[in-house]
Amino acid sequence: MSHDVDIPKVADRNAFQAELDELRAKEKAHIREGDAIAAARRRLPMVEVDSATPVIGPHGPVPLLDVFDGRRQLIAYYFMWHTGHPAPEQCEGCTWVTTQVTELSYLHSRDITYAVFCQGPYDESFRYRDFMGWDMPWYSAQDSLDTLLVGRHIGLMHLVSYLRDGDRVFETYWTTRRGVEAMDYSLALMDLTVYGRQEPWEYSPSGWPQQFQVDGSNTRTNGRPTAQWSRLEAGRSDKLS
Repeated sequence: MSHDVDIPKVADRNAFQAELDELRAKEKAHIREGDAIAAARRRLPMVEVDSATPVIGPHGPVPLLDVFDGRRQLIAYYFMWHTGHPAPEQCEGCTWVTTQVTELSYLHSRDITYAVFCQGPYDESFRYRDFMGWDMPWYSAQDSLDTLLVGRHIGLMHLVSYLRDGDRVFETYWTTRRGVEAMDYSLALMDLTVYGRQEPWEYSPSGWPQQFQVDGSNTRTNGRPTAQWSRLEAGRSDKLS
């Protein structure tokens, strides 16, 4: 980053702490509001989904019910996919957020399974999973998207929560676009820094860097989803066919 950018004004420790204390009150109110929204989310009604809806896993088609892996709850991330395209042309946003889901034991301890439902073919997309070094459960939902995402825009990233009651499956919540930021710690950490995400929509002081356009380029480096470069440097093949 260029050093020719503005920086915050300098204050003594007491003045800094006084303004931080004022901000902290707003942060706490924001957290409490988030708790209230989560409480409302837990009180939503639910809609039944055919538990026999097939998805493709490593051993072929399995019913949605089996994806729960014996647990009561399931979170499924619907990964966007460009069938037949090489790895550099796959979804940079889905790569961004999926890369950050690395430890599932805490979800499992709350009786929650996490899985990716790719919106493309299994073999091609599973090779991408291997190239990226991800180890979460991976399925192709390509042939069942009209059933699983009924009424929603197929081709967008979606995060969907399900509940299993015996052999019945219910959808309890779904979100997309910025709602998917729940998967992402990088943006949350960026928000703690003085320059934030450095994106033009942010309400930042004049002179702050904001060169990262929200058009996909903000999660790409030199023509690829940013996280791919470390995999290539490690000698992994990005061939998907």
